[in-house]
Amino acid sequence: MPAFSRFLRYFMAVGRLGSIRKAADELNVSASAIDRQILNVEATIGMPLFERLSTGLRLTAAGEIMMAAGGRWQKNMEDVLNQIGDLRGLKRGHVEIAVIDALAKGYIPAKVRVIQERFPGVTVGLRVLDNDAVRKAIAAGEVDFGIFFEPQSYRDITVRSFVEVVLGFLTPPGHPLARASEARFSSCVGFPLIVPAEPLAVCQQIAVLEGMIGVEIDRTASSDNIQMITSLVLQDVGIGVLTSIDVTTEIQQGLLSFIRISDSVLRPMTLALCTSSTRTLSYAANMVLGEIESGFAQLGYPASIELQTAVG
Repeated sequence: MPAFSRFLRYFMAVGRLGSIRKAADELNVSASAIDRQILNVEATIGMPLFERLSTGLRLTAAGEIMMAAGGRWQKNMEDVLNQIGDLRGLKRGHVEIAVIDALAKGYIPAKVRVIQERFPGVTVGLRVLDNDAVRKAIAAGEVDFGIFFEPQSYRDITVRSFVEVVLGFLTPPGHPLARASEARFSSCVGFPLIVPAEPLAVCQQIAVLEGMIGVEIDRTASSDNIQMITSLVLQDVGIGVLTSIDVTTEIQQGLLSFIRISDSVLRPMTLALCTSSTRTLSYAANMVLGEIESGFAQLGYPASIELQTAVG
């Protein structure tokens, strides 16, 4: 292993753990070897990388820069090794994906099962993040690709596929609102409502609707977690407001109904499968991206309506 990569491995372990001793235990090397590597680099750059405190080691400003560069270096080295493996015809590697909470069930887990069957040498890391965090992870190269809402204004992002997703009421099948496939937002007046909270991407649309109808809604509960909102509706606490991709599984199972909110002030939200504009994907990442992209259109709004009709 090159000397620099050895230093970087030692340095990043110390930076993460805040202790040379803990890093030595984790890496199974002597503490003196780690300390010597760090001191040599500090002497070379003429600046300390750590503050030596009685409670441990803390990164300096120079150390923070080195830590960020080290993360990028490790990811780039992983990509290089994957590409070298591709030259040998090896269908293996690791792929990191970031998705919003709505995709933590249904489509993505089903696709991972298919990927496991088709490419047994490929492992997949899945990060479930809020919408803006997915975008940042893609742009920073922390993941190979991701899926999030409203990507149009970001120059560091390349959109590979997209679908339109709409806002709607989530109700038990026998609820009065479930008699129609769509309804105006004012239809919820008089019913207890369970609404999403920040950082869920639909909060702004709900605020627009509330201001438009000028009627106070019965906000019985709110949550920043889609599964919690779904569970509260299943427990008959009230009707929920979510997007058409949030409840595909429950609609397929006939547990819930989705009624599109038809107010003209609303526009469909864009759900996009995206990569970084500056990063070249490995062979493994391209294989996984292709598999996920192949059925991406089924996440769009018309598919949700067809599912609801089928169970009805």
